[in-house]
Amino acid sequence: MPFDPANLRYDANGLIPAIAQDYQSGEVLMMAWMNAQSIAITLEKGHVTYWSRSRNALWAKGESSGHLQTLREMRIDCDRDCLLLLVDQVGPACHTNRRSCFYTAIRAGEEVEILKPIED
Repeated sequence: MPFDPANLRYDANGLIPAIAQDYQSGEVLMMAWMNAQSIAITLEKGHVTYWSRSRNALWAKGESSGHLQTLREMRIDCDRDCLLLLVDQVGPACHTNRRSCFYTAIRAGEEVEILKPIED
């Protein structure tokens, strides 16, 4: 069955959450938003493009930092309202220069930083 982005369940703003996961290690790298246009561009070009809510514009991951995400596989969850992107990540995924955006854990009721920024 051919894929049609229109068959996904978007929120009221036409967006769907997308979780980026390292293709090799399975490490969760980040979560961002996509719309039908960013999904189509990602599938066409093979490099992940998101929708930036703060800029109200398309955002090609790594366009300014060089920290590209090459799409290996896109998966749709059972409710069709969330995407899982299996990617090859170049450099850190997080804008804080960490490998993953999920660098803070809650342990014994305290926030603990578990990933340090990557040194250039």
